[in-house]
Amino acid sequence: MTASPGRFGSVTLGRMGLGTAPLGNLYAPLSDGDAVETVRRALALGVRYIDTAPHYGNGLAEHRIGEALRGVDRESVVISTKVGRILSADPAAPRDQHGFVGVLPFRQHYDYSHDGALRSIEDSLQRLGIARIDIALIHDIDTFTHGPNAQPQRFREAMEGAYPALARLKAAGVVRAIGLGVNDWRVCLDALSHGDFDGFLLAGRYTLIDQSALAELLPACEHRGASIILGGPYNSGILARGPVEGATFNYRPAEPAILERVRAVSAVCARFGVPLQAAALQFPLGHPAVATVVPGARSPAEVEGNLRFAAHPIRREFWQALRDAGLVAATVPLPAGTA
Repeated sequence: MTASPGRFGSVTLGRMGLGTAPLGNLYAPLSDGDAVETVRRALALGVRYIDTAPHYGNGLAEHRIGEALRGVDRESVVISTKVGRILSADPAAPRDQHGFVGVLPFRQHYDYSHDGALRSIEDSLQRLGIARIDIALIHDIDTFTHGPNAQPQRFREAMEGAYPALARLKAAGVVRAIGLGVNDWRVCLDALSHGDFDGFLLAGRYTLIDQSALAELLPACEHRGASIILGGPYNSGILARGPVEGATFNYRPAEPAILERVRAVSAVCARFGVPLQAAALQFPLGHPAVATVVPGARSPAEVEGNLRFAAHPIRREFWQALRDAGLVAATVPLPAGTA
């Protein structure tokens, strides 16, 4: 059983969504007005899927999305948010936390319990100002977040607590689909053996320069009919900016080997007249397990750019050239390309 393109369980997403970590002031401040206009521009241009999380600016992104949705037909928009962090008010909390700047005055506490998941959903509904979450995702139960010693316990907490809570909400029709939102494909593979998930929001592990999810997770998702929402298609920046000084890969300064790989991909892009960003956004959609790609944006211009790159015509010969050069795995399903 194969997942349907553009769908996550019973939810239709379209092939391009909007990631909202930048709207929580990731790395740099953003005005409320610019954040709201970014969301509204995406909706005006046909984007119908918005992903967010309490983690993004300690609820700041959710508040801003809620403002942008005022007056919008709720049935025309799909919203996903995440559980696993509870926000507690604290006037003394630092305003810069976890890579976000100028955040709201809260502290985050990990809570993957049954009741914690229910509280998290209720809090998100309040911040967003809506009555229903379409997709609920368990957030960051991976080694990347918790380290190798604590991660197994966090995973168990989530499978014994948050997962049953979300499964009950889905059965009751309160949410329409459930999954994980993580940076590590191995956690998704483990989760498939513990529960009936509609799929996973996987950040940065099936991209032009990181296909680590290809061999095991994506075939398992195809077999189970689970979908992948591919977040972080630019690998936190390097595939948007190119191999320039200060480029980041997976939220850290890019190492020389990564810079060299991106230079090689960029050379093929230049030969075929393909913008690197266009290749980055379109590559994941070649795999049948990938339902949609969710790049972040912090301005209407970035939304417009992402959609322009997503529609840029790319000949199949370009994808074949990447394969022939060993820059993508030989077993990668290549995008169809244009004539």
